[in-house]
Amino acid sequence: MSERAETAEVIVAGAGPTGLTLACELALAGVRTLVIERLPERVAQMKGGSLQPRTQELFELRGLLEPMKERALTREPGGGGHFALLPVPLDYTAWDTAHPHPLAIPQGDVEAVLEERALSLGVTVLRDTPVTAVAQSDEGVVVTAGGRRFEARYLMACDGGHSTVRKLLDVPFPGRPGTYTAVLADVRLKSASEHVPTAIGHASTLTRYVGEDWVMLVPAGGDRYRFTSGRTDGTDAAKDRPVTFEEIAAQLRTVYGEETVLAEVAHASRFGDATRQIESYRVGNVFFAGDAAHIHPPFGGQGLNLGVQDAFNLGWKAAAVLRGRAPAELLDTYHAERHPAGAWVVHITQAQRVFADPRPAEDVVELRKVFTDLLRLPEANRHLAGQMSGLAHSYELPGGHPLAGHRAPGLDPSLFHDGRPVLLDTAGILPTGLGAVRAEPAAGLPGALLVRPDGYIAWAADSEGDADLATLTGDPCWPLRA
Repeated sequence: MSERAETAEVIVAGAGPTGLTLACELALAGVRTLVIERLPERVAQMKGGSLQPRTQELFELRGLLEPMKERALTREPGGGGHFALLPVPLDYTAWDTAHPHPLAIPQGDVEAVLEERALSLGVTVLRDTPVTAVAQSDEGVVVTAGGRRFEARYLMACDGGHSTVRKLLDVPFPGRPGTYTAVLADVRLKSASEHVPTAIGHASTLTRYVGEDWVMLVPAGGDRYRFTSGRTDGTDAAKDRPVTFEEIAAQLRTVYGEETVLAEVAHASRFGDATRQIESYRVGNVFFAGDAAHIHPPFGGQGLNLGVQDAFNLGWKAAAVLRGRAPAELLDTYHAERHPAGAWVVHITQAQRVFADPRPAEDVVELRKVFTDLLRLPEANRHLAGQMSGLAHSYELPGGHPLAGHRAPGLDPSLFHDGRPVLLDTAGILPTGLGAVRAEPAAGLPGALLVRPDGYIAWAADSEGDADLATLTGDPCWPLRA
């Protein structure tokens, strides 16, 4: 490789929540990490504004949740999750978690917390540095960005739904195109009618329909709101057409009355409901995560959360391989574990599109009534709550214990602040010398367990007779304790 190129061990393309989470995970293990971002500064627009319970658990494992809570729109418990804007809240309290409510927080504030942590860990973040070329070899990658050349062992493409890296490598992005275009904006109101919501509540209470127009207003403190709007008559504007002040002002008047007067538009953009997923999350030495790997309709608050969970899965694995603590094959499990997770979100958001249609067909109206009644049944509600929150997600891992691959709730988060796996012995069944942490028993968890850095159980034993130490010490997580 050229001596004139700047070097890092890993290059992360994209400084959104996915890319910055990944950079933090890598740097925590001492991996020299460079983040390159095409935009000159962070976008302050709220965008994805909700952290699901599982994402909150993951950030808490790294000590990042509290600073995010300090920036949240409200610290009061929200109205529960939602499925397709149906009027029955998803009850996350039915699952064993310390965070049974979505956390409302602007995406820019999530990024601010993550970037501060990344910089403190030694990550270099270069903004106004768009990727223009990517070349691969057996040894690694060469990236040209912002007129500079960078070399690294791996490139992590976290550069969004219009991923430049994906296009440069000619990676197919199969799926279906969008069916509508909507507006997303951060606004201030000069005055508001009685129909304008005054507090964050369940998503089904925040959307209002008048004629062919619909608007969702989410209170963001004082006179600030997150504004989302569209039309049901098929006259949506092209995605690349600028959003105007008068366009938003007119829809506010139409939907909320003449008393609702727009004062300012801070940020505005258009988005659609296209659904796509790449076939392989790994292409040689390039890995795809977040919207660069999958896009889907914005139902149920899944997008930001799915990308962050991609990053938590990939980060510790890449670090382990780079540090020689795990075999190179471990990186192949990233696709094996996260592609199905992305495919499920694509599936569940497509299903919600039917119910959330602002002007549903008569048969869909009746079906929505039936499904709403089903959501009132505790078992049905619990099932969807687990899926939408991420709390029910698990991986297919080897080993005979039924909890292998499942999340490990109720453990002390501080045990995972260093990003290493943790071997816990809550029943005194493991021999000394393994480095196990003696901990208090946690409800529903086995007597001994090895928990991966991303909070999933890699190995477990209920009693001394069940403790297959040969399997334990052969687990790719285990060398990370060395």
